[in-house]
Amino acid sequence: MGINFLRGSAQAPKGHAIFVARSTINPRVVCCTYCIVPPIPMSLTKYLPPLFAAQIPPEELRESQNVNGMPIPPMLEEAGSMEYLEALAERRSDDLCDIGMISPRDEGARVQMAILGSQEYSQLYATYIASVGQTSLSSPSSSPAIEEPVPLDELDAEDLLIQTMPDRQKLTELGKLVGMARYALEGRDTALLQDTKRKMQRITSRLAEKYRGSELVASAVNPKEQGARLAELYLSRAFKLIDEEYADIPGIERSIRELQDGGSK
Repeated sequence: MGINFLRGSAQAPKGHAIFVARSTINPRVVCCTYCIVPPIPMSLTKYLPPLFAAQIPPEELRESQNVNGMPIPPMLEEAGSMEYLEALAERRSDDLCDIGMISPRDEGARVQMAILGSQEYSQLYATYIASVGQTSLSSPSSSPAIEEPVPLDELDAEDLLIQTMPDRQKLTELGKLVGMARYALEGRDTALLQDTKRKMQRITSRLAEKYRGSELVASAVNPKEQGARLAELYLSRAFKLIDEEYADIPGIERSIRELQDGGSK
C-alpha cells in the first residue's frame, strides 16, 4: 500500500496517527480516519460474555485474540480540509499519514483502505518497538511487565462462565462438587475424583483467600471420614462470610480445629 508520513517518521511511529486520503473526484476533498495501536496487549476474547464466546467458532475467536492497529471510525470519512488535519495532528502530537487516493462514493474501498492502512501502520510500529528493545523501555526497578493476553486455547466456555459467577454461585457449585468427590471416593473412581478436584480448583482459584478454598478442596478429596465433615464446615464458613454472619464463624473454626486435632492423634 505504501504510507507516506506527512508528520512523524516511519522509522519511529508514535502508535497513533491521523490517516488522510485525497478524493479522486476533487483533489481538494480529503477523507480521514484515526488509527491507534494499543500500547497494552489486548485480547477481545477476554471481554466477550461466556455464553456468546462459546457459540463463536474458535477460528473467529483466534482472529480477535490480539488487537493491533484499529481505525476509528472504521472507514474513511470526509474531512473539512487538509490544513485543519495538519493543525490537528500538530496540536495532538499525532503522526499524519497520507494513504493514497480514494473515491468518496465507494464505501467498500473506504473501509478496506482504512483497514489496510492500519495493518501497515501497526507493522511499522511493531518493527520500531522491537528495534528499540525491551531493556530501553523499562528497567528492573520500573513497574512490572505488562501481562500478555491469555492464549485462546486456555480460554474455554467453562472458565469464562466461572469468571462471571458471583461468589455465592461459585460456592454453590463447590457444594455440588464436594458431594461428587465423596461419591468418587466411596466408589474408588480415581478418574472421576481427579476430574472433580480439577473443577473445584478451577473455581477456588477465582475466589478470595478468605474463603479458604484450598483447604476446602483438600478436605473434600481426603479419603478419611473426617474429610467430608471438614469440607462441610469450610463451605458453611464461606457462606457465613458472604451473609456477613460473622458471629457464627468462631464456632465453625473451633469445630474445624477440633476435627483437625482429632485426626492428627
